[in-house]
Amino acid sequence: MDQLVIRDADVVDGTGAPSYRADVVVDRGGIVSIVKEAAAAGCQRPRATRELDAEGLVLSPGFIDMHAHSDLALLRDPDHSAKAAQGVTLEILGQDGLSYAPVDDRTLEEVRRAITGWNGYGDDVDFTWRSVGEYLDRLDHGFDGEGIAVNAAYLVPQGTVRALAVGWEDRAAGPEELDRMRRLVAEGMEQGAVGMSSGLTYTPGMYAPDTELTELCRVVAAHGGYYCPHHRSYGAGALRAYEEMVALAREAGCPLHLAHATLNFGPNRDRAPELLALLDDALAAGADITLDSYPYTPGCTTLVALLPSWASVGGPAEILGRLTDEDTAERIRRHLELTGSDGCHGVPVEWGTIEISGVTEPSLAGYVGRTIREAANARGEAPWTTARRLLTEDRLGTTIMQHVGHEENVRAIMRHRVHTGGSDGILQGTKPHPRAYGTFPQYLGRYVRELGVLSLEECVAHLTGRPAARLRLPDRGLVREGYRADLVLFDPATVAPGATFERPRALPTGIPYVLVDGRFVVEDGRRTDVLAGRAVRRTPV
Repeated sequence: MDQLVIRDADVVDGTGAPSYRADVVVDRGGIVSIVKEAAAAGCQRPRATRELDAEGLVLSPGFIDMHAHSDLALLRDPDHSAKAAQGVTLEILGQDGLSYAPVDDRTLEEVRRAITGWNGYGDDVDFTWRSVGEYLDRLDHGFDGEGIAVNAAYLVPQGTVRALAVGWEDRAAGPEELDRMRRLVAEGMEQGAVGMSSGLTYTPGMYAPDTELTELCRVVAAHGGYYCPHHRSYGAGALRAYEEMVALAREAGCPLHLAHATLNFGPNRDRAPELLALLDDALAAGADITLDSYPYTPGCTTLVALLPSWASVGGPAEILGRLTDEDTAERIRRHLELTGSDGCHGVPVEWGTIEISGVTEPSLAGYVGRTIREAANARGEAPWTTARRLLTEDRLGTTIMQHVGHEENVRAIMRHRVHTGGSDGILQGTKPHPRAYGTFPQYLGRYVRELGVLSLEECVAHLTGRPAARLRLPDRGLVREGYRADLVLFDPATVAPGATFERPRALPTGIPYVLVDGRFVVEDGRRTDVLAGRAVRRTPV
């Protein structure tokens, strides 16, 4: 590997400190030298086989996507420009309590069906692994042994663990089942996972009581990991749900990272200060808490996720059976439209806010880009009839956007001192949420340059150094001698997302260079064929 000097860069190092001008030397995948103000000092400037003129560009650590859904995408798409072109050099997978390890044959098939809307069914992926360690090895191997586009770390998915040990039933785990879950989590951590995730509005993870979650969090803490819950409500009971997670993590002695920390739906307008006061009180009392968010107001999930939890007992096959029964389907409708199902965060569904973003059945493609209400009106039928048809004909694979967020909450949360960036990017569907392709340039372009919500140095720290600290990575997340050369060069005057709600897969502008392990994965604004990414395993305690 040739030595590289990045000359005259404006270094924003990931600590939040003021930027400085420097020459940065990269060799053998690492940062070997930083010469500050080299040109002005008149000293002997570093030389290398290759020199890159970075005049006018910011050099920062590569961005860390704290909430990614690229679990299969990294194995099916060597290009993966969705993240590489944004400057992302590390993604955290295994989110929301559902992913593909640890599994047995039965659970793997059930999980593939359950999260088809997130990742596709996976017909184009060879599922050669069953354990967490085997999945991480598969990421290392990547494409013909060459690796993957960017680095990836993994959270043990608590819902998958529960499916493996208990099944998809809404009941308490027995003593032997709880012991098995403890062992599965411990094995995943020992094999390199960085923590554990939950999806507490998704089955079967949502069936776990707090006592069960606390026991699993104790295992995570003992192995130096953190707990990352998608908690029980982002709607009517959001603040109570945040309080629940803070109390649970403190009881377990486990660091807490709050996934996609938002306050959505009408009941939560202007309530971010209440959430931040809750966090500040807990932090002042000694709690170890971080959070991530994406810089957009709509959310994104699957249509089936909105159903009440009782309708999802038993897994995908049982859900489809209930949807075909008229009496049960009518009961589901009442919970959705009148009561407010727990799957819809306790808020009665507003069909006009739910936009269909992707389907797996080609004959349903005409629904994409319309809200459920718009599609129903076009057919002259009730919205629930349309939603029910989509669920059954698409075999639960429909992806949606929910336009239920509040800009004032988004801005307040991203300012907080424990905030990090996470795209929550679902790459499936004809019209995915633009956050999948645009989160990091959106932070830098809109919220730094245009709105001034964060300074450039603050924002870069949120996207690099702070998440690396949460992950306990000793040599990533900062521009510092001895650290890995996961780096991004961007133009602060032009960086912007290309992705919009109309063109959600357009790539960003103003990010000409991205390096993973000292190798260019983006060069002159174009994705190279370099596959420098590998699995990043937990640092032993």
